[in-house]
Amino acid sequence: MVERNSVTRKNNLGTDLSSVLTPKLVCFLECSRKKEALEKMIDCLCANSEIRNRNELAEGIFHREELMSTGIGMGVAVPHVRLASIKKPVMCAAVCRNPITDYESLDGAPVRLIFMIVAGKDQHAQYLRLLSSISSKLKNEKLRNALISASDAETFCQILSGKDK
Repeated sequence: MVERNSVTRKNNLGTDLSSVLTPKLVCFLECSRKKEALEKMIDCLCANSEIRNRNELAEGIFHREELMSTGIGMGVAVPHVRLASIKKPVMCAAVCRNPITDYESLDGAPVRLIFMIVAGKDQHAQYLRLLSSISSKLKNEKLRNALISASDAETFCQILSGKDK
């Protein structure tokens, strides 16, 4: 149990998710379509982080989705992009109260959790650590279910960071 908690707080690459995800960057969405969910997350990032060029972010995210869906399976999607204008990595998370059925996930399952990662062009290592950290954590079904059931953004962040114990 202790090992799980230490892994939850920090993965073996040293990525502390609380440095890139704060409660103001957690959304609870009622929509049921992929495009609408991503648009709302882009709006959240632009309103609550240092990202100011909404068009650049939207173009990057939707271009990435055209290449291949970021629905990784198990009800999780991790849309991600690197942009020249970004100074430090940031992440937005969404709990989809209505499953997103048109996400085209690898396993065909509807998406309930979305983690949008944005990093600078020169932040390759940090970017990969964030992607790896989220992917590793969310293999845990109990964690995924706890995040989906979170009543508010503060609770969501505590669960994700392992500080809910």
